[in-house]
Amino acid sequence: MKWITRERVKVDRVACPWLIKKFVDQDAEFYFVPAEQVMAEAARLEAIPYDVPNVELGHYGKECSFEAILKKYNLAADPALVLLGKIVNGADTDNSLYHQPEGAGLNAIAEGFRQLGYKNDHEQVAAESIVYDALYAYCQEMIRRGKLNGAFCN
Repeated sequence: MKWITRERVKVDRVACPWLIKKFVDQDAEFYFVPAEQVMAEAARLEAIPYDVPNVELGHYGKECSFEAILKKYNLAADPALVLLGKIVNGADTDNSLYHQPEGAGLNAIAEGFRQLGYKNDHEQVAAESIVYDALYAYCQEMIRRGKLNGAFCN
């Protein structure tokens, strides 16, 4: 399948490709285009748009696109992915939904990756994927310990 979103990726637009490749479509192709071109290019390429306004896999209320993908593809049965979604949400939004302390750290890491000068969004997503692998392992460990909201929450 083809997937499309806005260029200049950060947090949700990096987390979503990681989630899609790992749990939805290992052969996924991603396109990153200027915001005003997403819908036209989605139609032309027959691609699924995500993390843009007014699409199925976008923000709803205070939930982010990562959470929309969890719901759409029935991935919310994995409590570690749900916790990871809360962390992504905390980094990608005003963090008022879950007050997820790890979100601030993820936001800082994502901003740092933007400063490393990758030549395109594909390179940046590939480089940052290890961060999401590590966060998922962290979330799995937190769930194993019975800390459904992470180690830094009461």
